Amino acid sequence: MSLHINHNDGMSDVSPSATPTRPSGRQPSSSGTIGVHHRPRRSRESTVTTPATHETVRTDVLVVGAGPGGASAATHLARLGRDVLLADGAVFPRDKACGDGLTPRAVAELQHLKLDHVLQGGPVNNGLRGYGFGKALVLPWNGPHLPKHGSAIARTVLDNALRDAALDAGATGLDGHRAVDVVLTGDKLTGVVLRSADRTVQVEAQQVIVADGGKSHLGRLLGRTWHQETVFGVASRAYATSPMADDPWITSHLELRDETGRMMGGYGWVFPLGDGLVNVGAGTLATKKRPANINLRKLTEEYARQRRDEWQLGELTGYGSAPLPMGGAVSGVAGRNWVLIGDAAGCINPLNGEGIDYALETGRLAAEHVVTSGPSADLTASWPAELYAEYGEAFSIARRLGALITHERLLAMSGPIGMRTPGVMRVAFRVMGNLVTPEDRDVVARAWRTAGKASLKLDRRRPFH
Repeated sequence: MSLHINHNDGMSDVSPSATPTRPSGRQPSSSGTIGVHHRPRRSRESTVTTPATHETVRTDVLVVGAGPGGASAATHLARLGRDVLLADGAVFPRDKACGDGLTPRAVAELQHLKLDHVLQGGPVNNGLRGYGFGKALVLPWNGPHLPKHGSAIARTVLDNALRDAALDAGATGLDGHRAVDVVLTGDKLTGVVLRSADRTVQVEAQQVIVADGGKSHLGRLLGRTWHQETVFGVASRAYATSPMADDPWITSHLELRDETGRMMGGYGWVFPLGDGLVNVGAGTLATKKRPANINLRKLTEEYARQRRDEWQLGELTGYGSAPLPMGGAVSGVAGRNWVLIGDAAGCINPLNGEGIDYALETGRLAAEHVVTSGPSADLTASWPAELYAEYGEAFSIARRLGALITHERLLAMSGPIGMRTPGVMRVAFRVMGNLVTPEDRDVVARAWRTAGKASLKLDRRRPFH
């Protein structure tokens, strides 16, 4: 198997500054074909370029977006023997606006990928220290079939490590090339146009996995629609120094207030990253009928001011914010030979804004789905059906509960009751933390699934439809 690059002048040469990037051992042949080795042994990357301004690339699977979802998909696909091109508009390492938290479910998926070494030397947290309404609770991670620890790693570090793992597995990397257009032949995606500052690459792939984030430019080109009638999130984060950067608990404040004292339907957080650094942020929930109408940077600055003495926070740096499509509130997640995963498919927890675990999982599921289905299969119905079967119940009830949080008066009434009832909060922490797995058969898990089934019957628009 090989990945073919056809140049418009039929020639290629080597340059230390060009892409695509790939593990060593891939050299241009006399025919202009670059052979792909699926198990590189040493150096991750060499570089190949051409003086041409337009190229055509053929591969088995194109993965657009090299974050956790795309890197997960590319790693699994390469290990399954497929030729994979992993493309991203950024040049790695790159930052990504995120809380940087890794739940036990994300840790479990890294273990499934055999990439838990990525966490070595990073912080380990035991659960949540939660504050609000005059109360404080310490809630250990409590998923029966999941690890008992989580972590937090800056996305600059995490995403680069995951992308490196995909290249080590045999995928080919193409940095600095953004998806700008598509070529459709009937209902089949026959080309994706990637563009950098100085050249255009048209990729012809048998199948395409779209993992380009919540805004998903490529997804929109393919007809993806984000439905904001159900709850969605907006969040902002910054970094600050702190002598408590090795604290073994992540911290959240469920009574989030802006500079006027107005209660917000969301929470603020401080996630220790180790090495003297913490991630500080705030996020709120909203719907089309009840928009957030806030300045996220000011909200984050106000939350940091409230926590400054407690955490001895230094100056805030590295601001970033992002919209968060949640609970599968996206339609058009698949076509004949393409699928959306992770944030692009709305796979974000409506109760806590977490998306890394879903990204890793859907990357694995998509890789298995396209390989099992085969290159000629029509994925239009089968992929939404798989996402719905996997996440539909949980997303439906979580969206419904999340929408209640957008009612400030209801939150002000229910919050104090919950914080005074540790048993209730332990259950809430488990479902909010995405810690109910298919293997769980306890009362909480059964009740959560039952509630999900009931919620689906009330949905005007089901997740992923």
